[in-house]
Amino acid sequence: MSQLEFVIRKALRFPPKLVKQTTRRIKRFYMTKIVRDEFTIEVRRWFKDNGDETLRLDYDLSADSIVFDLGGYTGDFAEMMAQLYDCYVYVFEPSREFHEACVARFSGNPKIKCFNFGLSNADGQFVLSQADDGSSIKRGEPQQRGTLVDIRRFADVFAELALDRIDLIKINIEGSEYDVLPHVIETGVIGNINHIQVQFHDFIKGAKTMRANIVSSLEKTHRRDWCYTFVWESWSRKP
Repeated sequence: MSQLEFVIRKALRFPPKLVKQTTRRIKRFYMTKIVRDEFTIEVRRWFKDNGDETLRLDYDLSADSIVFDLGGYTGDFAEMMAQLYDCYVYVFEPSREFHEACVARFSGNPKIKCFNFGLSNADGQFVLSQADDGSSIKRGEPQQRGTLVDIRRFADVFAELALDRIDLIKINIEGSEYDVLPHVIETGVIGNINHIQVQFHDFIKGAKTMRANIVSSLEKTHRRDWCYTFVWESWSRKP
């Protein structure tokens, strides 16, 4: 129990469930109205706009479209794309546990291909923290508390797959977006990507500056369609 919850419970004698609800409301009010925390405000705006059920799924895709899912987790986004558009989905998930869940989930759909490695700017092995959909190779987790996973260079994998384009790439890789996006831009692969849906994370040191630099580079080839800062944003390739 937090100190705030303890004070509220002692002062008002609320039942535990009501104490938690009141605590959340006070914290939200403090962060949005007093501190004016950008991330808290953007998260609230995202859920108010029902972004997970609308914006994240609304793209001009078809049965011939190619979707890259970086940070596939257990395959929720891949499944939604497949159901909506019957498109080809390439799921990249470095966690063996989550990769196996995707393989089992999509065993009956040959248009969804699952790869047990992540994509970044270089080949290597890294320790992945164990935090479900928040698992990251960027948290400095010691090997005894994490899992050793494989990461591959994006441009090499794209060439090996012999694809001429990516219609949509979804990137939710807990800090590694600051490695993979500059790589994709510098190698020129960015010119083959029609839509980018990315979640930038602010727990990385220098995140605001790195995000601003990536945004500046992306603006040369893509336009930003919508943005909820450090929540989700989407870009489309310029004509």
